[in-house]
Amino acid sequence: MYQFAASIMCADQMNLKKELTELEKAETGLLHCDVMDGVFVDNMAMGPYILEEIKENTSIPLDIHLATVTPFKYMKMFAHIKPKYISFHIETSENPEKEIEFLREKGISPSLALSPETPVSEIVKFLPLVDMLLIMTVNPGFAGQPFNYSVIEKLKELNIYLKEMENPPLIEVDGNINEKTIPILYENNANVYVLGTSALFNTASGTYKEKIEKLTKLFI
Repeated sequence: MYQFAASIMCADQMNLKKELTELEKAETGLLHCDVMDGVFVDNMAMGPYILEEIKENTSIPLDIHLATVTPFKYMKMFAHIKPKYISFHIETSENPEKEIEFLREKGISPSLALSPETPVSEIVKFLPLVDMLLIMTVNPGFAGQPFNYSVIEKLKELNIYLKEMENPPLIEVDGNINEKTIPILYENNANVYVLGTSALFNTASGTYKEKIEKLTKLFI
């Protein structure tokens, strides 16, 4: 199973309604929404009002990534939007079990995010509790960074644990995901591919539908 998630932060922010329409035509599986607080990462993005407007103007399920400190504060802030997923970073969580339980109570699928330098051992005991793992292949915060190939070894290690599980969480990958990096990620059982400037929101010719159809051929 695989699907594409469009990183809406990389879209044309002055024409979001049109962008959403084009992403729906492309049959995008998820809208990846980065929420950044300017503390955990040196950038700020996507407050509740923006995501409320996005939710009201698309049928594509939202996939919110909290690149923040105090993730529980932001979960409470965004839970009313009813995204499909909320990912929060293990690096900033004081009580992952509590935060996972809160998301479940709100009908939101919980996901744990892991930065490139953080070892898989930090999330092993939480694997049975979540529906997805967001494995960052660049440092969170900014688009356009080079793909961190050391993360491939992390995926290999993670898959050892997941193979022992009856219902393992999905693996989502985010950071310079494109026709060059997708094949090696697919070999390592990635399920959800976040597409940003390098593969979707760029100046290359073609509609979003055409670009996604081209990427889909990599899985055949």
